[in-house]
Parts: sequence; C-alpha cells; structure tokens
Amino acid sequence: MSRRRAREMAMSIVFQLDQGTSDLQEAVDFLQEENPLSGPALEYAITLAKGAWENRQQIDTAIQECSIEWKVSRMAAVDRNILRIAVYELKYVEEVPVQVVIDEAVELAKQYGSSDSSRFINGVLGAMVNVQPSEVDTRD
Repeated sequence: MSRRRAREMAMSIVFQLDQGTSDLQEAVDFLQEENPLSGPALEYAITLAKGAWENRQQIDTAIQECSIEWKVSRMAAVDRNILRIAVYELKYVEEVPVQVVIDEAVELAKQYGSSDSSRFINGVLGAMVNVQPSEVDTRD
C-alpha cells in the first residue's frame, strides 16, 4: 500500500470539501477518475479524509494554538488541509510514527504548497508535538 499516495488523495479530498465544491463521495469519485487508488490505499485515504473533516473543529483548534501568527481560516488552503490530515494522523492513527507523519506532511507541502509551505508545516507540527504532546499525540 502506498500511504504517500493515500495521504495525497486525502489532502485533495479535504481540499475539495473545504472549498465547498463537493461532498466526500463526489470528491473520491472525481479523484478516482484522475489517479485511482485501490484496496488498502484507497481505504486509508478515505479514513484520513473523513476523520480530518469530521474532527476539523478540534483539529483546527490544535493547529491554531501552534500557529500564533496565522489564523487557520487565513492559511493557504493547501497548507490548512495538509495540516488537518497530519494532525488527524497524529491524534488518531496509532501505528504511524510521529516523525513519519511530519515528514510526509512536509513532502506534500513541497509538492503542492508554496515555496514557504514546507517550513510552515514543519514548524506548526513540530511545535504541536514538542509543546503540546498531550493535545496531539494521544498514544501511550
């Protein structure tokens, strides 16, 4: 299973949901036409997207607490949605190491964000993990 591709699809799904252009199933269907995933990778993408979207209020609060200079609503949409996926994965997906989540989010930011996105994503997630581990990493 390619979790990298799953994360990429999840970010695209959440981006579409954030823009109000479709619902979850429409976003999945559209993305499946462009660059299909199957089996566990597709399931993981949907799990990440659905979880990040359904928990976005708590996730956005956690992001806001670690991004003092930027309100979540004013962040670039790509950055905001990469962060949502990463924070969901940090909080709710036990089998993925914290550093892997951060590294994968930074890679998505390099591919889809602006020239400053990867540093921004790394900084917010690093602050979240280092400053508020009880808020982010619920794994014992």
